[in-house]
Amino acid sequence: MKAYRVEGEFLMKDVWQPFRKEVVSESEEEAKEKILSIMGSRHKVKRRFIKIKEIRELGKDEIQDPVVKYILERENE
Repeated sequence: MKAYRVEGEFLMKDVWQPFRKEVVSESEEEAKEKILSIMGSRHKVKRRFIKIKEIRELGKDEIQDPVVKYILERENE
C-alpha cells in the first residue's frame, strides 16, 4: 500500500470548495475512487461535481495525516 495526496475541488451550493486529502491505496486509480466515495459520502456531492486536479504519491516524510501514517507503519511491521 502507498500513501497518496489528492487535491481538487467540489461544488457546494454555488461555490467550488478546494480540498486536499491523504489516503492509503494500492494505485492512483484506487485513490481516486476512494476520494470520490469519501467526498460523496461526507458532503452528499455527486461525482460529476468533484474535480480532481492532482494525485501524488507521498514519501514517508511527506505524510501529514496521522491516520495514514499509522496505517502504513502497521502494514510495514
